[in-house]
Amino acid sequence: MVKARILWADDEIDLLKPQLFFLKKKGYDVIEVTNGHDALEVIENDKEIDCIFLDESMPGITGLETLEKIRSQNINIPIVMITKNEAEDLMEQAIGSQIDDYLIKPVNPNQILLSLKKLMDNKRLVSEKTASDYQQEFRSIAMDIQSGMDHEEWATLYQRIINWELKLDESDNDQLKGILEMQKKDANKEFGRYVTSNYLSWIEGEGPALSHDIIKQFLLPNLAEGKKNFLVLFDNLRLDQWRILEPIISELYRVEEEKTFYSILPTATQYSRNAIFAGMLPRDIQKNYGQYWLNDNESGGKNQYEKELLAQQLKRIYNKDIKWDYLKIRNINDAKDLQDNIHNYLQNDLTVIVYNFIDMLSHARTEMEVLKELAGDEKGYRSLTKSWFVNSPIWQCLQAIVEKNVRLFVTTDHGTIRVHNPSKVIADRETSTNLRYKVGKNLRFQKKEVLDVDDPHKYGLPRPNISSKFIFATDDYFFLYPNNYARYHKMYTDTFQHGGISLEEMICPFVILNPK
Repeated sequence: MVKARILWADDEIDLLKPQLFFLKKKGYDVIEVTNGHDALEVIENDKEIDCIFLDESMPGITGLETLEKIRSQNINIPIVMITKNEAEDLMEQAIGSQIDDYLIKPVNPNQILLSLKKLMDNKRLVSEKTASDYQQEFRSIAMDIQSGMDHEEWATLYQRIINWELKLDESDNDQLKGILEMQKKDANKEFGRYVTSNYLSWIEGEGPALSHDIIKQFLLPNLAEGKKNFLVLFDNLRLDQWRILEPIISELYRVEEEKTFYSILPTATQYSRNAIFAGMLPRDIQKNYGQYWLNDNESGGKNQYEKELLAQQLKRIYNKDIKWDYLKIRNINDAKDLQDNIHNYLQNDLTVIVYNFIDMLSHARTEMEVLKELAGDEKGYRSLTKSWFVNSPIWQCLQAIVEKNVRLFVTTDHGTIRVHNPSKVIADRETSTNLRYKVGKNLRFQKKEVLDVDDPHKYGLPRPNISSKFIFATDDYFFLYPNNYARYHKMYTDTFQHGGISLEEMICPFVILNPK
């Protein structure tokens, strides 16, 4: 069976008989030519060439000239440049012309075979190795899920699951992807039980860093004196989405430290982000800064006083006098203004930027069929996030300031989970509308599918009315009312929601970066 069809162009082809014989013995079909003109003719007439080995120094037209002509005809064909010349500028020219590998003469057969496997069999080999490694890891993850982990161990396990998701994204093994998805579902079931049992102690200060801790614990101790500090908070950025953005940002910024924290409940912007900027639980924001807090059943923007809350927190806990500013990017006009004026913010010691795009993306996916197709699953959702970011004004801004002695912090307020299972709730008209949590009176619900909070104050939450209570969905449940049940079941199944208890919603990144 022929493994691949190879074109080898070298004016000293007769001296390469051992290498050619070795490749043919391995099952490769090799076409031999002695100059660039003949190579171009073969490529024009033979559309089944899988790889080209191209000598850099040939009579007539050089290897680099041949390379440029080949690229103008077929940009996708893998090309390996072979040369006696080790000059750095030649390597740079070859790389700039989009070669796929570079070998220095004399080349031995195993070098050539390794190059072919890297170029042509790489995806298959990586996929097979990934499948083998995950099969070995499956049992370890399954045992850890049932082992009674603490909050740090749960964060580590979630990162392990994400790493396997990203590896399997590159694989065509749908069976293993399905197994991993079921394993993550099992993890979320156990995680829901863990949070239900331990969350109250966290609120009392015995547990992980929570939303209201991160400015005090993570940001302020790491503000770099003599540098400009930028905190970028992406609303709804999950840890796996950060993993997708990290290689892009790391082209210019070096990750100094990555921390995780747990979003408070509800894992919704009104609660978690106000807590971040106030440095207080929602119960205490309402008590101390009632003018800046609106309950779910009150009309008006629920996050319109973040700047004022941050000002109060800095005044309470930060003794140094700093110049700072806060910006919220809610639409393309805000983003354009930020891009046009980014250098003006370099006058500040600290600039806080809240960027709302990912939250809008998750909501738009629920409502727009085209986005449901583009982000049909977790892989598609991550891919759409990456496509947005590389073309976004915020990435343009980060590129523009990288040489200005900047320390960068990247974080979020909460994540989202793709929901699949409806859970019936009966409630009055004053009850909140969120699909992953409810706050209201006289709630009736499926108890096994929720965390039920009868005393909101104990959980750091406000109480809109004397008889108000909260319920939080666990696993991948979402709340539905009996009215129009079938319609809303169809509408919201397989959408990304937040507000409840899951690994994806609660375990959040806080990343410290410096320019390279």
